Amino acid sequence: MKAIDRTLALPFAEAAARVRAALATEGFGVLSEIDVAATFRAKLDLERPALTILGACNPAFAHRGLSADPSLALVLPCNVVLEDVGEGRTRVSIADPRAMFALGDPARTAADLALADEVAAALARVADRFGA
Repeated sequence: MKAIDRTLALPFAEAAARVRAALATEGFGVLSEIDVAATFRAKLDLERPALTILGACNPAFAHRGLSADPSLALVLPCNVVLEDVGEGRTRVSIADPRAMFALGDPARTAADLALADEVAAALARVADRFGA
């Protein structure tokens, strides 16, 4: 899937704090958090580097999208993935809303496309804030 990717020269916990702060500056809150590494440990008895999925939502964007097309709930919230890649570095990937909105779908309206572009721009600003 197309994503907005950055690799931060920060340990996982510090990167997570920076990402949360950057999301907040663009009006995104974290609605859910899935600790994949802990789930694998508990359910499969497997160890893996830290991997967390944050479900980020900007209520104003979500309201606009759902008002136009309730089926957009299928791709909400926006996933932000943090992965410990070793040596004190953390990769952060944000799902590109233009891909999630199925821009190749002829049923999508110009308003859908404009909203997807607007959300993508806000998420790109988020990524610019937490740095490379």
